[in-house]
Amino acid sequence: MSAAPALIDHVTAISDLIWLGMWNDQPILPVMGQPIPPMVIILLGAGLYFMIGLKGYPLRTLFPAMAGLFKKSKSQGAGEISPFAALSTALSGQVGTGNLAGVATAITLGGPGAIFWMWITALFGMALAFAEGSLAVRFRSQAADGTYRGGPMTYITIGLGPKWIWLAVLFCLGALFSALVTGNGIQAQSLGTSANQLFGVEPWVGGVVAAIAVFAVIIGGVKSIGRVAETIVPWMAGAYLLMALIAIILNIGDIPETFSRIFSGAFGYDAASGGFLGAMIMIAIRSGVARGLFSNEAGQGSTPIAHAVAQTNDPAAQGRFAMMGTFIDTIVICTMTALVMLTVEGSFVHTLENGTTEIVKHAWQSDLNGFEMTSGAFAAAFSPELFGVPIGTLIASIALILFVFTTLLTWSYYGERAITYLYDLVPGSSLQGEKVLHILWRILWCIVIYFGSFADLETVWRLGDISNAVMTLPNIVALLALSGVVFALAKGNRAAGTDHGRETPKELLEEITGAPGR
Repeated sequence: MSAAPALIDHVTAISDLIWLGMWNDQPILPVMGQPIPPMVIILLGAGLYFMIGLKGYPLRTLFPAMAGLFKKSKSQGAGEISPFAALSTALSGQVGTGNLAGVATAITLGGPGAIFWMWITALFGMALAFAEGSLAVRFRSQAADGTYRGGPMTYITIGLGPKWIWLAVLFCLGALFSALVTGNGIQAQSLGTSANQLFGVEPWVGGVVAAIAVFAVIIGGVKSIGRVAETIVPWMAGAYLLMALIAIILNIGDIPETFSRIFSGAFGYDAASGGFLGAMIMIAIRSGVARGLFSNEAGQGSTPIAHAVAQTNDPAAQGRFAMMGTFIDTIVICTMTALVMLTVEGSFVHTLENGTTEIVKHAWQSDLNGFEMTSGAFAAAFSPELFGVPIGTLIASIALILFVFTTLLTWSYYGERAITYLYDLVPGSSLQGEKVLHILWRILWCIVIYFGSFADLETVWRLGDISNAVMTLPNIVALLALSGVVFALAKGNRAAGTDHGRETPKELLEEITGAPGR
């Protein structure tokens, strides 16, 4: 066996253990003959625990929090970027390949029912996102130059104490792994493929262009990333949602059948046999949860790194912004993508087991996979051509390129913060050394974009599932350990918890500033 197939086999085995509960094609913890994926239990269990502990707080405050997006704060709090810019930055990291190719992958693996479990993951994920966002502001720190920073590594160190530094180190190692694979490799690979389909250039050409554009932004640090995200993300998401809505309206007659497929598939109903199949339920759940996490990152520990630098001294307020990111990413954007693929009618080819082909009317029933499925559905909705390319293909490809570009910006910062935390643990570390490290990281980041643009698709996606888990587990442990603090923050006790190694920041005891606002 050559090295490449062997590597894929090993990566696949680990990915299957984490997300399928299988090892060597055998279930590890079978229930009624079906494997139970460990990450499904961990994510849904933790999300349910926080939702109950918060007494439905994320659901009760969702719409008032959304109203806060359109209000300006009377006073600006300490921090690096506005709360709205922090949300935009976090969203720019969340909204990426997962919203287009990831949704298609979930449907391919788990059928339409996977979308229902993506919704469930997002609803419980809102509770996890609130916990992350509020803890990020409560336990953030200041560097020697006065700039703010934070995230799981900080709320572990300050909130749990020095005995837990090992957990913060483990998180940072996972964050670096995840940044290079899911935040960079998967995004760059999708961008290279999209550039090839859209402009006819080699994938590496798209990688070079993207690397140069990304470097021009990230060289300015988080403030530069925040400005770009605050400008691009709202318009980018709004335009994409508008085109998806038009595509759905043009095929509105198929909507009832679409929702019927989603709900029946979610609970394992097989129309062909007229019964319920446990295997179908589990496949739908694990596909929806895996792709849901990849898309909205709830519980993964990435978005609190962005929310930690918001100009506010109200942890709960920023926690509400964080949970909105999960809602917007999955409940809104991913749902619209799924509805386009499940609803839009066209002429698609499906290959049967005997090798013959048939014509099917929906993209999800065809041989198309990943982003090609999304692009095909949009092409069927907007078939007139522009420059020899269906308008729908242009819409999907441009959306993917913009989504990926902003994701590459934000995840470079996440990786930077992780590597900085590890560097600061080294005796003799200095602010000047940090600056040099940042430059080197940003250069490395853009080099990886180039190589990622033509990487092997299967290996990259499988590594992405593994890296997500490696980053998520330490963060979930920290969230559970600090759950009492989270519940107190939701009740308005901004100084809840114990500060290890420092005094409680005075800003948490002063009048609320920067919430809500932009």
